[in-house]
Amino acid sequence: MEARGFEIVERNFRSRYGELDFVARDERFLVFCEVKTRVMSRDSGQPGPFAAIGGRKQRQVRSMAREWLGQRGLEGHRPPELRFDAIGVSFDPTGRLVAIDHLEAAF
Repeated sequence: MEARGFEIVERNFRSRYGELDFVARDERFLVFCEVKTRVMSRDSGQPGPFAAIGGRKQRQVRSMAREWLGQRGLEGHRPPELRFDAIGVSFDPTGRLVAIDHLEAAF
């Protein structure tokens, strides 16, 4: 996110709903981001990290974002738009990084 011009505002925000992985901002967006990591075997056909972000998880992240906004807000300039992103990190069984995928406006 920083390489894309975002400032990381907070990491690992704990709320009564769970832990928000991180919050970032640029001039246009305040982004609440969910990160999922999976170990993927080559030929298993198993779903990737994004499969774990279903409706229940999306509602949970939105609730955490509401709580973050209520507690922290932003001092100074607040970007005009909110966005919920997802980052999927995949490793092979030996622990080698296979992929990092970023879905903007994932939900």
